[in-house]
Formats: sequence, C-alpha cells, structure tokens
Amino acid sequence: MFSIVQENISTSPASTKGPVKYGELIVLGCNGSLPSGDKGRRKSRFSLCRRNKANGVKPSTIHTSCTPQAAKAVNNKEQHSISYTLSRSQTVVVEYTHDSNTDMFQIGRSTESPIDFVVTDTVPGGQTHADSQTVQSTISRFACRIICQRNPPYSARIYAAGFDSSKNIFLGEKAAKWRMHDGQMDGLTTNGVLVMHPHKGFSQDSKPGLWREMSVCGNVFTLRETRSAQQRGKMVDSESNELVDGSLIDLCGATLLWRTAEGLAHTPTVKHLEALRQELNAGRPQCPVGFNTLAFPSLRRKDVLDEKQPWAYLRCGHVHGYHGWGGRREPEVEAECQERECPMCRARGPYVPLWLGCEAAFYVDAEPPTHAFVPCGHVCSEKTAVYWSQILLPHGTHAFHAACPFCILPLGEESGCVRLIFQSPLD
Repeated sequence: MFSIVQENISTSPASTKGPVKYGELIVLGCNGSLPSGDKGRRKSRFSLCRRNKANGVKPSTIHTSCTPQAAKAVNNKEQHSISYTLSRSQTVVVEYTHDSNTDMFQIGRSTESPIDFVVTDTVPGGQTHADSQTVQSTISRFACRIICQRNPPYSARIYAAGFDSSKNIFLGEKAAKWRMHDGQMDGLTTNGVLVMHPHKGFSQDSKPGLWREMSVCGNVFTLRETRSAQQRGKMVDSESNELVDGSLIDLCGATLLWRTAEGLAHTPTVKHLEALRQELNAGRPQCPVGFNTLAFPSLRRKDVLDEKQPWAYLRCGHVHGYHGWGGRREPEVEAECQERECPMCRARGPYVPLWLGCEAAFYVDAEPPTHAFVPCGHVCSEKTAVYWSQILLPHGTHAFHAACPFCILPLGEESGCVRLIFQSPLD
C-alpha cells in the first residue's frame, strides 16, 4: 500500500536486510496516501535511507564583505553557500564544504531536483492544494533540510531552509538574521520551521513537548510572536535540533511526523491494522435500530461509503448503521448535518460515518480500534486518540489547535475523542 522507493541508497555491509534506513517522514492529514495519489517525490510518506555516496555539507569559510571570493562562492554551482544580506552594501557569505560523514535530504514545495520530498499544503478533510494554482501556498519552496549521520546511531538533525538549484540559500534584507557571539551568522526563514519533540518518545506513555523554531544553522529558539515576525524568540541552549521518534515538523501549511527506523519496527503494520479490522467485523456488531450487521470496509476502500458502514453518535459513542431515524434522508446529506439525537440515550451531537485510521505510523500502540476522533469519525486505539487529542498543532500565523492526524480536521472543543459503544448480535 505504501511506496518506500528511494534512489541512491546503500546497503549496510554487515547486513543483508537492505538499505540502512534513518527514518521516515509522514504528512499529517494523509490517511495512507495523498488524496490525489502518491506520485514520484510528492507522496504521503518519504523514507530517508543511506545514500550510495555521501552528499552532506558543513560550514567552512566565512566571507564578511562583497569580496571576489564571496561572489565566486555564490556563483559557483558546485559550491554550497548561504548568503546573509545585512544591507544593500554588506552581505556575509558562508561557504559549505562536502561532509563525507553525513547525508542531506531536502524538503519543500519546489519540484526542482534539489528537493527530495515535495510537500504541498494540507487541507482539513483529507484534501490538498497540490494541483491548484489559485491558492497561494505558505510552504517555502526550499523549506528545510535534514542531515543524517551515515554511521550509528544515525542521528538526524533538522535545519531551516534548503539549498536551491544553484546550491545557494539567500536570506534577504527582510529575513530575520544576526551575528552570533563567535562571529558566525544565523537566521530564520520567512514563515519558519517549527519542531515539537515529544516527551518519552513515541509510545503509549508519550506526552507532547513544546513547539520551538529551528534556525538556518540548527539552533533552537522559542516561538516568535507571530509566524513571520521580524523579532526572533529566545535561544534555548538546553534543547537540540536532533529529531527523536515522534518529532513533529511544521512547515506552515503542512505538518510532518518523523519516525525513526527503530520506532517503526515497534509500530503496527498495515497488515496488523487489517487483522484488527477483520477481528472487529468478526464480532458482527449490530445496528440497535435496524438490527443489521455492520462492517468496516477494507482499508483500500477507506473513503467510500458502504451500506454496512458503521455510523456513530459522537456525543455518546453509540454505534449504528445508517438510518433515517430522526428525520433525515440520504447518507451523503447526513454527513454534512451537524446534529442528531441518539435513539439509545437521546444525547444530541454529530452523527457521522466511522472510518478506520489507515496510516500505521500515527499509532502509539497496537491495541484494537475502540475510539473515534470528534467530529471526523476516524477510528483508532484509545491511547492513540488520547495522545493526538493533546497535541496542539500550529494553525495560521499564530493559532494552535488539536486535530485528527488522519484528516487534520480540528477536534471538538469539549472532547477530542469518544469511546465507541458497539452492540453485539442478539443471537
């Protein structure tokens, strides 16, 4: 179901299990694949694997004025460099040199060749603006880069901004930038790259951490007042730009989940989710009104309403089949309606079809799907639902809200998830 093809990867000499995988990036709001389908470098998840030849870079020479050497570094398409424009008359150019110990992966909206993982704006409800030219994206064309150590423990570090086709990064006059105590330059991108490292990794015991902003040089800062404010936050020396299992990366328009190779090894697989679906259906849950047997459709038909589709009243969690009790007519119309009264307990609330969460990387455990997010109706394990309900994701220029990881719809203010109540068959 998922494509993890990656060019230019190498196999560990001590292993016959295939390429060394550093980790994977998964786009929140994509329930197993992009709505329009995964195509080339534009897909819902991307594997970072060790390359045949190292392509990492590290800072070397600093040119503090518009010297011929600085101009040569910028114009040389074989030379990586970062230019910090301080004024019309002064630009600091930092040359970067090859690093044989690291691999570099770049993420952004651009489809140019330096970008390894093309990311477009994610729209709540499982849609994207991927093919729309009318919506102006807030994701940078060259948003960020991840540098991975080629040898154990294969640490991955994130930096704001990526190198363009000329191997340059330009921070113009309006970009937030500064000179540090040691004489090195640093800066922030226009809309910033925000990262949240969870406490206790990505597991049943995980707790959300604080959102921080990553600089071009990988330093950690508290958030600016608004997303693109000129004034940077305070540097947080005690924290690192090293990604951990479950780290979230927000690019102002799309949020990515980082899963380490080790973390993924302990995560349920799509086959496991399919087995849980079949086990749930084998219990023959029944509609308490129509007495018909309910069944979750296969993961391949995750977006198609089925006549046996379970529906639920999300205020109380009672699961039914689709029925017109209470005065409504068509399922498609029903899905748009805000409230219905549950015939079991008379609680009023959203009445929606239930969909299994198909993206296994979002699960913090391998327990059965017992809870649904409110108001979208995506179903997963209890601890997975509780964990994501606690995470406030960046939204717009300065807002945060909890959202379903499978469709990125904002969660209900009163309760982000509900325990589902299935009725067993009467026979």
